[in-house]
Amino acid sequence: MTAFVSVTSAAAGCGDGSSDSKGGSSASPPTASASASASAQSPSASPSKSENADSQRFRADVKKVSADDLPRSWHKGCPVSPSGLRMIEMTYWGMDHKPHPGGKLVVNAEAADKLVGVFHKLFDDRYPIRRMEPVDVYKGSDFDSIEADNTSAFNCRNATGSSNWSQHAYGLAVDINPCENPYVTASGHVEHKDCVKYADRDNRDPGVIHKGDKTVRAFAAIDWGWGGSWDGTRDYQHFSSSGR
Repeated sequence: MTAFVSVTSAAAGCGDGSSDSKGGSSASPPTASASASASAQSPSASPSKSENADSQRFRADVKKVSADDLPRSWHKGCPVSPSGLRMIEMTYWGMDHKPHPGGKLVVNAEAADKLVGVFHKLFDDRYPIRRMEPVDVYKGSDFDSIEADNTSAFNCRNATGSSNWSQHAYGLAVDINPCENPYVTASGHVEHKDCVKYADRDNRDPGVIHKGDKTVRAFAAIDWGWGGSWDGTRDYQHFSSSGR
């Protein structure tokens, strides 16, 4: 069973279309009137206003998952079973200022609907996201997912520097634009060289999250905390239900 959410959001964009060709008798060559008729039909090749509007809508489809859908991010012994997870397939606003359908985020089933609401809000706010794929695309490697600046959620792993389960292992944490919003140690170290410049939180590049901004407030509205507010080490990409 799936849940489907479709809401129109106003934005500029374009879509694809196709036209139908109508042929005449093969016994005679095309005439001027036939050519004019074909020209008159050409507007049908352009997308209609409704098609353009449809391409700009935020859509979210919440689906059940199985172990086969999570070949590298889930294994026996994880604190949540595949039946307790959901895949949100949704539209997100890209760094290219365009909507991107087909973003995929694996989350805890109990949080799925709330997170649809959060990402709907981020879409309406035109908060840009680089990409959104399950960590299975990166063979379950959190490091490689960050290197790709990938927004993700579920991954059955321990918390960084800990022997305890991460909130990601429950599907109750989301990392957003992890390069623009890096994990910064208390000493100021950033592990990913292409992301070092974002340790400077005065940076105003697209996708950078700041204290009290619309992204932080969208998660706060569902009582999720932000790693950028931690003392000492700060995880600017990280939002979770526990705040840790």
